Amino acid sequence: MEVLGNIGNVIIKVLKGDITEQKVEAIVNAANNRFIMGGGVAGAIKRKGGKIIEDEAVAQGPVEVGEAVVTSAGKLPAKFVIHASTMGMDFKTDSEKIKAATYNTLKRAEEKGIKQIAFPALGCGVGGFSVSEAAKIMLQKIKDYVSKNPSTCIKEIIFVLYTQKDYEEFLSGAKSVV
Repeated sequence: MEVLGNIGNVIIKVLKGDITEQKVEAIVNAANNRFIMGGGVAGAIKRKGGKIIEDEAVAQGPVEVGEAVVTSAGKLPAKFVIHASTMGMDFKTDSEKIKAATYNTLKRAEEKGIKQIAFPALGCGVGGFSVSEAAKIMLQKIKDYVSKNPSTCIKEIIFVLYTQKDYEEFLSGAKSVV
C-alpha cells in the first residue's frame, strides 16, 4: 500500500488487492445505471457478498448515469456498498460520467456518515476507460469535493487496484494530482 498524501483532512492511499476483501466502512461498485451486477467489480461483489446486494441496488434504480446509491454489503467485511453508476446499459463511459459518479459517491458517503471508503478505478473495467486518466479525474473530483466540504466526515479513501499493471498505472496518474 502506498500513502499518496492528504487532500484536506482526507488521507489518500493506493493498494494492490481485492476490493471485496477490504475491511472498510464502504466499498464502491463501478455500476451500470440499472445496478445489474454481471461482470468486473460488480460481479465479484455479488459473488462474494451475495445476491442481496444486487437486489437492494436494483430496487433503487434505474438512475441517471453519474448517480450513486447505497446498499448493505451482504457477506462482505465492509458495512456498505456504494454503487456508482459510471455507464448505462451500453457499457460506455467518459470523463464526465466518472466525475459525476465520484462526486455522488462522496455525497452518499457523507449522508451516511461514512469515514472510510475503498474505490476501484471507476469506468476502467467493463467501461474500458484509461486507468491513469481515471485516477486523475477521480482525485481531482475528490479535491473539488473536499475544498467545498472542508469538514467532511470522510477521513480515508483507499483506491484498490486488482492487477499490478492497473496499480502502477493508477499511481502514475494519481501522483500528478496529489
